[in-house]
Amino acid sequence: MTDTYAATETGGEQPRVEPGRSHDIRHLASLEPNLSPNTKVSIYRVLMICHESTRNLGHPWPEGAVAKGRVSHPRLGNKITVCGMRPGRGAQCNNGLGHRQSLARSVVDPTCLNGEDSILDK
Repeated sequence: MTDTYAATETGGEQPRVEPGRSHDIRHLASLEPNLSPNTKVSIYRVLMICHESTRNLGHPWPEGAVAKGRVSHPRLGNKITVCGMRPGRGAQCNNGLGHRQSLARSVVDPTCLNGEDSILDK
C-alpha cells in the first residue's frame, strides 16, 4: 500500500483513491452513456490529500484540489436481487427483481493541488 492517496466524493461514495490504481465509480457511466476508453475525468470533490505525513484537509474541500484520471472502460456491476416479502409465506422470495449498477472503471493519475502537478510527486 502506498502512502500517497486522496479521499474523494463521487457517486454518493467517499472512496480512497491512489495514483496508478483502478477504481470503480458509480453514476459516471449513467451521466455519459457513450464513454470511450481513455476519456479524461476530473474529480473536483476532493475531501483530503495525504502524502506521507502531510495531510491537506478542506472544509468541505481543499482549495484548488483536483483528482485527475482516465476511464479504462464502462462496465456493469454485480447483479443485485431485490426480494419483495409478503407476510405469512416463509422466508422465500416471492417476486424478485434485480438490476446491475452502471460503473466506470477508471485509473487515477496523480492528484493536483492549486493547479500544479501533485505535491504527491515530490
